[in-house]
Order: sequence, then structure tokens, then C-alpha cells
Amino acid sequence: MTSVAIRPEKLKDLIAAALGAKVRHISVALDEVTVVVAAADYLDVMRTLRDAEGCRFEQLVDLCGVDYSSYGDQVNEGARYCVVSHLLSVSLNQRVRVKVFCPDDDFPVVPSVSDLWNSANWYEREAFDLFGIVFDGHNDLRRILTDYGFIGHPFRKDFPLSGHVEMRYDTEQRRVVYEPVSIEPREITPRIIREDKYGGLH
Repeated sequence: MTSVAIRPEKLKDLIAAALGAKVRHISVALDEVTVVVAAADYLDVMRTLRDAEGCRFEQLVDLCGVDYSSYGDQVNEGARYCVVSHLLSVSLNQRVRVKVFCPDDDFPVVPSVSDLWNSANWYEREAFDLFGIVFDGHNDLRRILTDYGFIGHPFRKDFPLSGHVEMRYDTEQRRVVYEPVSIEPREITPRIIREDKYGGLH
């Protein structure tokens, strides 16, 4: 039988009490609790959220990277890379979002939580592949979506839209070959036609 979910404000207070000084920031928005922690405390925090009475977040349902080098219309002045996890407690019917920022923009690293939740394995590989975030302690950190010879991390906001290389099958060599991108960058401005009474509007 599923328990009734507690109110987000009460869950926020419960999580804040369980984590103590390891909480950098905790908030409620749109009925969801978000907690921000330091990279040095991340592994301990995640273990506490999984094991502590009143938390019991048995499942990691999502983990992704975020590049905050620009966000909305603003330039971010804090750390660039963030790992965002969503945890679910089936037994207590509650959820929490955990954010941890990588302290070094040039070499973004946070601890792996794959020993706490098996589901983190592929999620962390995806964040490594697409953002270049390294998960310390992951036992098989390699690309998962891009090709083995892929250069760069395509979800970084400074990654070129056309990429660095293109691949094709060469019938003479009977193999896939990689070549520099041959697409010339161009800007396409849509042509706008304004008509009176378009669509019955006056």
C-alpha cells in the first residue's frame, strides 16, 4: 500500500534536518524540493538520502549534466557544470532533486553514485559523453551515445552546431572514414510575408 506523500515544505525540513551542514541551499518550487550540495559532500549526502529514516530514496530515476555557461538570457558567474539527480522514495511516496556543481570548469569531476544505485551507471556515462563530466569511482566510464572516435562533448554550449568531423562509408576502402566537416556555416533568415486579412484576421 502506497503511503500518502507529505507536503513539500515538510519534506524540505525533513531533508534539511537529515543533511545538516552539508546543505548549501534547499528550496521548494512548483511543489518540488531541490537541494544543492558541495561536490566534497555529494557522496555522503546521496548515501544519507538513500538510507536515512524519513528519506529512504531507494531509486535514482534520472541523472543528467547541465552546462550553465549561459542560462536563459544571462551569463552565469558561478561554476559552469552541474550534475542534477532525481530521487524517488517508493516506500514513502516522495521525490527530491539534488544538484551538485563541479568545482573545476576545466576538468569537471564529481563522485560517482553508481555503487549506491545501479541505474546511475548509464546516466553517468551519458553525462560524461555529452558534457565531459568525469564521475570519480565509476567502474566503466566511457562514451555511450557518440562513436568511439568522437571528438568533444556535443551538449557543451560552446560545441559547434556542425561538429568537428563527419563520417561516411568509403566503398573503396570498405570502411567508415572520418573527415573534417565540409558544411560551410551559414545563417538562414526566414522570409516573412505579411498579408492583409491573413487567416481571416483584420
